[in-house]
Amino acid sequence: MVKLNKIYTRTGDKGTTGLGTGERVSKYALRIEAYGTVDEANAAVGVARLHLGEEVANVDRMLLRVQNDMFDLGADLCVPDRGEKLEYEPLRIVASQVQRLEAEIDELNAELEPLRSFVLPGGSAASAHLHVARTVSRRAERIMVALAAEPGEPVSEAALQYINRLSDFLFVAGRYVNDKGARDVLWVPGKNR
Repeated sequence: MVKLNKIYTRTGDKGTTGLGTGERVSKYALRIEAYGTVDEANAAVGVARLHLGEEVANVDRMLLRVQNDMFDLGADLCVPDRGEKLEYEPLRIVASQVQRLEAEIDELNAELEPLRSFVLPGGSAASAHLHVARTVSRRAERIMVALAAEPGEPVSEAALQYINRLSDFLFVAGRYVNDKGARDVLWVPGKNR
């Protein structure tokens, strides 16, 4: 259970922070960068949710689930699975979370016309913010992949799958909240030459 009575601890004043294992690492460590960027993407999703109307209440419910999943993902990344026995069962992203995200992508995408060009972020405030969240989640994915490539820095397959699907979901959700794609702004190659 999470209990936050004291917000500042002063333990990070010299540039280190604690992982969920108790290990102290530099605040610029790739693992910290990974779950910090997941947190940033989560905040961007929260801003997007502020711009949703009642007509897309289904998307808001999906995004709330995503925000909870993103905290799960941060918790997963905060406790690297190095095969050590811990005093508690760490929270991990599981396959069912990836599968749910895929089902929601399919559900929303079924109501959209196929694209014939790339979509420019915009059309509506909600859509533009979802595209910001999408790009931040892609950055988180790149960092997680780099982290997983480092010796002794495991990242689970389910966590990598989840972050990969998340940006796909946010893209489709961005189109869906743009009046199911009717307000999408499409890229016109070479338009301003």
